[in-house]
Amino acid sequence: MLDLLQQLPNRTYRQARRLTRKYGVFWFGAIVVGLVAVLYARLIDFGFGIFQQLDHRHFWLPLLLSPAASALSVWLTRRYFRGSEGSGIPQVIATLQVGGSEMGKRLLTLRLALAKIGISFIAILGGLTIGREGPTVQVGSAIMFNLRRFYPRSNQLLDRQLVLAGAAAGLSAAFNTPLAGIVFAIEELSRSFEQRASGVVITAIVFAGIVALSLNGNYTYFGAINIIGPFPKMTAVVVVVTAIVTGLAGGAFGWLLLNTSRWIPQPLQQMRVARPVVFAALCGLAVAVLGIVAGGATFGSGYSEARGLLEGGQPLSMFYPFMKFASMIGSYLPGIPGGIFAPSLSIGAGIGNVLHEIFREIPLPMLIALGMVGYLAGVTQSPITAFVIVMEMINGHALVISLMATSLIASRVSRLFVPPLYEALSERYAPSILAAAVAPAPPTASAATTDTPTPTASAAAAADAPPMASTAATDPPSKTGTQVMDTPPAQTPAATGTRHDTDPAN
Repeated sequence: MLDLLQQLPNRTYRQARRLTRKYGVFWFGAIVVGLVAVLYARLIDFGFGIFQQLDHRHFWLPLLLSPAASALSVWLTRRYFRGSEGSGIPQVIATLQVGGSEMGKRLLTLRLALAKIGISFIAILGGLTIGREGPTVQVGSAIMFNLRRFYPRSNQLLDRQLVLAGAAAGLSAAFNTPLAGIVFAIEELSRSFEQRASGVVITAIVFAGIVALSLNGNYTYFGAINIIGPFPKMTAVVVVVTAIVTGLAGGAFGWLLLNTSRWIPQPLQQMRVARPVVFAALCGLAVAVLGIVAGGATFGSGYSEARGLLEGGQPLSMFYPFMKFASMIGSYLPGIPGGIFAPSLSIGAGIGNVLHEIFREIPLPMLIALGMVGYLAGVTQSPITAFVIVMEMINGHALVISLMATSLIASRVSRLFVPPLYEALSERYAPSILAAAVAPAPPTASAATTDTPTPTASAAAAADAPPMASTAATDPPSKTGTQVMDTPPAQTPAATGTRHDTDPAN
């Protein structure tokens, strides 16, 4: 190929080389993102299949597997792969919002991307309640961000476009929801969506989507629901009730994650700071107990349970959403690499199933769809993204207005009690990284912990905790009464419960 290009006139050769760099490298990256997203999904399914086989043979085995997987995941994350913890979306937002290239070099490395995949595989082998969609966003961004080295004149704008495109392509390929990938890039990741970035994002989604479709076929994530009108007269009431309930539940999830010092007993809080691996093992044990009590229904992402409810072939206990909620908290608190999208959808489906006991005249699939979109919107406070994701995943065009209304109301209800979760988590990454890039301070006895893992780990043991978070001992009390993941409020403006409308990222 290069020989043929060199045989062309010099001007034509230079133009061909420029076009190859401008488009060829980018298209190759988008294809790789789609391929990795599909293989990652199959790896997680394979790992959870192994866990289910072991669980069916010996019901008590999760009491050993879940604590061991949780402890090992946290040990590997904190010892070798700081920055891979949690869902990965806060890391992408932090890169886009504040850190730029310097942040990307710390949080979007290929090393962390591989660790994200490997450690989440270990976690799912233990049946922990994690999803793969959030991690795919960070992995996709890391792949695209590292293509910058192939461009002769990399700049902030190019880096931003690559990160956005990788994140959108990763989410789109993970859920097979191309529209959701675009909306996610606009609403959750970049509130100031440049015109030049739009073509880059859409192109990446197209190429990644083609790869995913060629390997998986054309499918809807949860199958298609069949809702035939006219809708019952109680539909408006059902939408409002479902939105309020799911908004409160989603807000409660965010509040528990962002205010750990308010509800975790002091001995456990101290263990979480000083002995994070032991704390992770205890959380894994709690997840195992919940799973055994629930007959195995709360293990894993919850995909099969949600799909079973939608298809009408798998009844679930009325206690399922509560136990799944607790299992999700237990899986996310230690800082294990794993996402919350799929578990959130499963909890929302369970809430819809519970509400069906009250609104018998409403079709169960409709209530499940409303519950999924409401809870996801309550957790993420990104109503458009939640609505588009659920609509594409269930082919629910007949419920467009109901889904939109539920998503918007649930998001507003959640925001009354807690700031946007991903934004609050992302803001903990920025101050220390930027400070370290400008003038790294020498370690002192009173200083906050650095990126080097130490036995006396900081309060970053929380979900998505960055390696540079301050220790709990140095945290001053919050003036607003809301403490974001044990991080000083001066470093986390989102703790006030208000969104930063001037920031480029949501």
